[in-house]
Amino acid sequence: MKVGQNMKYDIIVLANYGVEVKGPMFDTMIAHYVLQPELYHSMDYMAETYLNYETIKIESLIGERGKNQRNMRDLTAAQIYEYACEDADVTLKLKNILAEELKKADCEKLFYEIEMPLMPVLAYMERNGARVNTASLKETSTLFTGRMHEIEEKIYELAGEHFNISSPKQVGDILFGRMKIVEKPKKTKTGQYVTSEEVLAQVQHKHPIVKYILQHRGLKKLLSTYVDALPELINSRTGKIHTSYNQTVTATGRLSSSNPNLQNIPIRDEDGKEVRKAFIPEEGELFLSADYSQIELRIMAHLSGDKNMINDFVSGHDIHAATAAKIYKKPIEEVTKDERRKAKVANFGIIYGISVFGLAERMNVDRREAKELIDNYFATYPDICAYIERCKEEARANGYVTTIFGRKRFLPDINSRNAVVRGYAERNAVNAPIQGSAADIIKVAMINIYRRMKAENVRSTMILQVHDELNFSIVAEERDRMQQLVIEEMQNAIAMSVPLTADYGWGANWLEAH
Repeated sequence: MKVGQNMKYDIIVLANYGVEVKGPMFDTMIAHYVLQPELYHSMDYMAETYLNYETIKIESLIGERGKNQRNMRDLTAAQIYEYACEDADVTLKLKNILAEELKKADCEKLFYEIEMPLMPVLAYMERNGARVNTASLKETSTLFTGRMHEIEEKIYELAGEHFNISSPKQVGDILFGRMKIVEKPKKTKTGQYVTSEEVLAQVQHKHPIVKYILQHRGLKKLLSTYVDALPELINSRTGKIHTSYNQTVTATGRLSSSNPNLQNIPIRDEDGKEVRKAFIPEEGELFLSADYSQIELRIMAHLSGDKNMINDFVSGHDIHAATAAKIYKKPIEEVTKDERRKAKVANFGIIYGISVFGLAERMNVDRREAKELIDNYFATYPDICAYIERCKEEARANGYVTTIFGRKRFLPDINSRNAVVRGYAERNAVNAPIQGSAADIIKVAMINIYRRMKAENVRSTMILQVHDELNFSIVAEERDRMQQLVIEEMQNAIAMSVPLTADYGWGANWLEAH
């Protein structure tokens, strides 16, 4: 048994020297994450919590963070031996405690069968990295910068003056102070107008300038976060981008990533798609993208046991059209685009505990119509209504809810006297088992795909994971074999009362394939 804290780092370092870590492993950081997903998972924190012991701080050896901080390799063995010995000693002591805690919390299966086997897979993907087309990014940068200038001129024209569009204060003063586009604008405690994306999205119908400000912000963010930043992240040795997958960050069980954050690339608008276009396979290879189809709705159908929704999925109907047909009491072939759109908003909104007001806002209809839609929805899918209440009751009784695989989401505010705080916890009580189960399912798929790829000795590589989507660089002669392998393992990751369906696409880059 190999025991460590943040072992993915060690596996990557050793792999760079041709050493493959094999056999059973126990990562204390991941164990603590499984037990307490919302707390800190550093060794210092766990040593204080479980061992009542204060560790030697690394800053005492190399100094505080900053440009003057020294490197560990500059220190002698005599300077670091106490720190290194303590590191090993504390980690082993924590392992012994955490192993017992996992048993008590009934989390062993989740830890040993999902989270630990996933960790080497993430190390493998990080080492693989992804190629990016810098010429494509340069073109996109020129295009976006030009569009930003055009939008700026429109904003200045509509405002009747020049101001700093990047300044929330100046934007607020123009929109709400001088132009007065709403009667009672929100303010911060310091008296500054609130100009968050959420607030501006709610008032964009009040004046065309708001839409342009949102567009400007979107382009600026894409440029700074991705288009201009990605070339800077290319590793000089490999010529690729190696994103870091964070296994112990989100409370829901989902993976996150950093440098770059792949999870936040907007995929619905055309501008976000330009970023995806830049990600390419290895030279001479093909890009394969596979993602789960409506996985969260399928999980909701499974967890709730609602016969109507299960039947809709089993019969292979377009779920949103089928929902609309039932709500509006008409044959599925007579459902209009607008009715399907409303049913889609309802389907996804219900998962997140959307209110009548929220649904009305989202669909741009009055509250009466929104209430009618929700009432009809629950009349159509009565077991989903019962499931939602059951989740809330479970959270109130236990203080947490669980996923299909036993992952816990703790909700300490579920019995809060504050209605707003309690409402937020109730929405999480409904959504966490669904979102967490989806996260667990794709983790299982990744583990099984990785194992089969190793067993079958393929040369193709798994390179990116984003939410419900897996991406691969595929050797041309392995195309059919890999397509079958990936789809089989994704669709068979778990047996549910509804089929688990994965869609796929091929292309010369991520955009083409997705």
